[in-house]
Amino acid sequence: MDVAVIGIGFIGKQHIEAIRRVPGARLVAVCEPNEAVAKQLSQAMEIPRYYTSVEELLAAEPTLQVVHNCTPSSFHFAINQQLIAAGVNVYCEKPFTSNAEQSATLVKQLSKSGLKGGVNFNYRHNLMVEEMRERVASGSIGRPWFVNAEYLQDWLLKQTDYDWRVDAEIGGPTRAIADIGSHCFDTLQYIFNQRIVSVEVKRLQEYATRFQNGQEVPVSNEDAAIIFVTFEDGLSGLIRVSQVTAGKKNDLHVLVEGSEQALEWYQERPDRLWVGHRDQGNEELYAASQYLHGQAAHDAELPNGHAVGWKDAFTAGIQAFYDDVNGKPSAGYVDFSEADYLMQLVDACVVSDAQQQPIQLQG
Repeated sequence: MDVAVIGIGFIGKQHIEAIRRVPGARLVAVCEPNEAVAKQLSQAMEIPRYYTSVEELLAAEPTLQVVHNCTPSSFHFAINQQLIAAGVNVYCEKPFTSNAEQSATLVKQLSKSGLKGGVNFNYRHNLMVEEMRERVASGSIGRPWFVNAEYLQDWLLKQTDYDWRVDAEIGGPTRAIADIGSHCFDTLQYIFNQRIVSVEVKRLQEYATRFQNGQEVPVSNEDAAIIFVTFEDGLSGLIRVSQVTAGKKNDLHVLVEGSEQALEWYQERPDRLWVGHRDQGNEELYAASQYLHGQAAHDAELPNGHAVGWKDAFTAGIQAFYDDVNGKPSAGYVDFSEADYLMQLVDACVVSDAQQQPIQLQG
């Protein structure tokens, strides 16, 4: 399978590494508008060819089966349209698009093409997230009655911290919600195997202006948010996201509260699952097949103490997409339709905050 990557910043490099861990995938090219950067990376990582435009890539590489779109989110829509029109399967970074109108358009275009489209929501592929899903489905925790999720970071803590995501023209009208809140939405929907159908949101902004290259510029998207959610069966949950919480690096945390047991998982300790009990000692499980169930047990390849983490889950999502492209059984990546619903949730959060009321979605 011939594969290429468009966009070779931080996340693009993670895609490159993950692709090389998937059997049968051949990374044949990268695409980056800065020719010097493209040339340097292709040489350093021994990638056969590089291009500076999507048009050039598609014209010169007729055997491509999959292209990874790792550009900033404002470019996703147009590039995904180009790739689908060229007959190439697309694996896109999140946020899927800038808004749900664009994502719905891509779903329609893809459905007419017969191609496959996936979006990189990697946390659902963590072994312990898969195990939480198995335990919720089996009823071992009793009736789930509440879920709490936090995704906290500090990389934009200072007013002098700046990134393209801060610019609404590039990063979109919402930042923390679209960037990390969308991960929370997908992870929770995966654990409970049902959709969030209502959101009530308070967006928080620490800085109305930031400094870019010494110049003070206005900022319209949020630094943090509090999101109350309701699922299809009435289950309630609370999500808090922040990119301005000092000391928190990539702290995604999920606590599922059931009538018999609780389950707790921290992304920064990805190979451990805490199981809370009332009438016996609590448990901490390692990510090893003898302790896990279903898909989690199937995916656990290493023995106790050999930690599996972020890069493993990242690779597993790509493997699942490639399996589907190749007509093999797939472990359930986020397809364009699911990603479109996540964009609907993101858009609903913006509306909820503006109107100061809950927003209902069609489940």
